[in-house]
Amino acid sequence: MKKLLGFCAGALLVVGTAGCSQQATTSPSSDSSAPSCPATAIPITVSVNQWGNIVQQLAGQCGTVSTVVTASSGDPHDYEPTTGNIAEFTNAKMVVVNGAGYDDWAAKAVQANNSGVDVVSAAKVNNVAAGANPHLWYDPTYVTATANAITTQLKTLIPAAASYFDQQQSTFENAMKPYFAEIAKIKAGASGKSYGATESVFDYLAAACGLRDLTPQGYRNAITNESEPAPGDIAAFNKDLTSKQMNVLIYNIQTDGSVPKQLAATANSSGVPVVNVTETMPADATSFEQWQIAQLQQLSKALGLS
Repeated sequence: MKKLLGFCAGALLVVGTAGCSQQATTSPSSDSSAPSCPATAIPITVSVNQWGNIVQQLAGQCGTVSTVVTASSGDPHDYEPTTGNIAEFTNAKMVVVNGAGYDDWAAKAVQANNSGVDVVSAAKVNNVAAGANPHLWYDPTYVTATANAITTQLKTLIPAAASYFDQQQSTFENAMKPYFAEIAKIKAGASGKSYGATESVFDYLAAACGLRDLTPQGYRNAITNESEPAPGDIAAFNKDLTSKQMNVLIYNIQTDGSVPKQLAATANSSGVPVVNVTETMPADATSFEQWQIAQLQQLSKALGLS
């Protein structure tokens, strides 16, 4: 099954195609109410937009952030950097990547063109090895640790702006409070309830919410190995949905292929709520936390908590 990342998401429930750009380069905030950077802004390149927005919030006006893979750029797993992308890596004073085998192309671009640049890898920060579930931005603990590491590196690069970066991180942490509150609410009200997933994208966050993963093992193994599930595995998944063994189905709407769509159809016809999620941050999302909170609220509603 292939990922469909060439899209714009609307309200996380409807998929459209208009208005997507190939690459987003975010400059320092022009908000006149935002505090000014006490030093010269540095160029920062981020491999994927799941982390790009967080970097922008933490760097503020002290960083000119360029994100390579956006909601419309292609599959982050096997993306091939363009000449323009290479230039972004070459000129960067700081690079942020996911790691864990998710965006190896970014690491290779850095090694070949700017090997001395300061790199923050979410996988290295959190001691996650290649081969593990690479969707690290869906783990609240990993997000916090990575944000802390980004701020630490920014302070190292621009010592004169240390207090500015502390303020930016404090603002980010406040913005994330509703995210953590939503997780706590779900865990308190639905801990022990179960889910099945068309992909492993949401697994870290589902675990943080206390949900049990009942995705058939054969299906899960096939998805992890990026191969087609066997007919028996699909049949087992359909049976579990039909008999309502799972409380919800987590459906990555950025996945191409008939099997996930068919599983979602089975869930709908069987009365199992379907929670639509995305792998990358949608084009219409205003921030990382707004994107995640919207999905958590959808999960909360599906579990009957709101």
